[in-house]
Amino acid sequence: MKNKITSLFKIQYPIIQGGMIWVSGYKLASAVSNAGGLGLIGAGSMYPNVLREHIQKCKKATDKPFGVNVPMLYPDIQKIMDIIIEEEVKIVFTSAGNPKTWTSFLKEKGITVVHVVSSVKFALKAEAAGVDAVVCEGFEAGGHNGREETTTFTLIPMVKEQVKIPVIAAGGIGSGRGMLAAMVLGANGVQIGSRFAATEESSAHKNFKKTIIDVKDGDTQLTLKELAPVRLVKNKFFNEVQELYLKNPSIEDIKELLGRARAKKGMFEGDLDNGELEIGQIAGLIHEIKPAKEILNEIIEEFYEVKALVNSF
Repeated sequence: MKNKITSLFKIQYPIIQGGMIWVSGYKLASAVSNAGGLGLIGAGSMYPNVLREHIQKCKKATDKPFGVNVPMLYPDIQKIMDIIIEEEVKIVFTSAGNPKTWTSFLKEKGITVVHVVSSVKFALKAEAAGVDAVVCEGFEAGGHNGREETTTFTLIPMVKEQVKIPVIAAGGIGSGRGMLAAMVLGANGVQIGSRFAATEESSAHKNFKKTIIDVKDGDTQLTLKELAPVRLVKNKFFNEVQELYLKNPSIEDIKELLGRARAKKGMFEGDLDNGELEIGQIAGLIHEIKPAKEILNEIIEEFYEVKALVNSF
């Protein structure tokens, strides 16, 4: 399958595995890359020395292209970027910040840069900053999310209408049918997170993986918008947040309840009561934990099956 995204990243299929915190280590990234997609290491939950270790292990585990996702609000961002340069990573996805800040720096080093956006406004800013492509993420997605609450299938055609660079769809996509639908609406490829979180290679705790395949529609909700909007599974911690909102809390009150390392506690350590459990709405269609290669192959097979069916109408 050849198009702008496969050509840009030199990969077989236009499928990117989202760089999720506490989930996307080198095992997952290398497995997806080896299967023909683009694996991403999620730097957002890694200390600089840990990221370096994962990059080095990923190089040994695959000879295919892979990248690193970097939330730009990360406190050690300069160290992270220096490691990326030193380890000669060729692809960087940036998020949660102004793309102008690091795009030129990375591009000057010959790195392909992609920025995650949640609106047409930010897509245009990313294009002006010189990124090679944008990931347009609708609010169906898990984890940290856009404040606009624009759905993926609304966002993609609006962004495609305004920008000239390749567009990658994200949020609520976990199947070949979803991939085909996104591409019909103008996307050149897809970024998939939740489906790859529920894989054997994912670094998520087994308790969290089990939760993912048990999630039904309506079991997740966007919350904590005053800090950074995040889609969470409704658990004990989520209920505590909702109870606090009834008291008209201050930002400080919310931060006090949130505390530290809630996401690590939930997704990495498996505390299903007191941790943040970040996952997308598409989890309602995830029913089994499988190897990443098997999932990617299923997505591609279904994509072509449904495409052939549509063409026969």
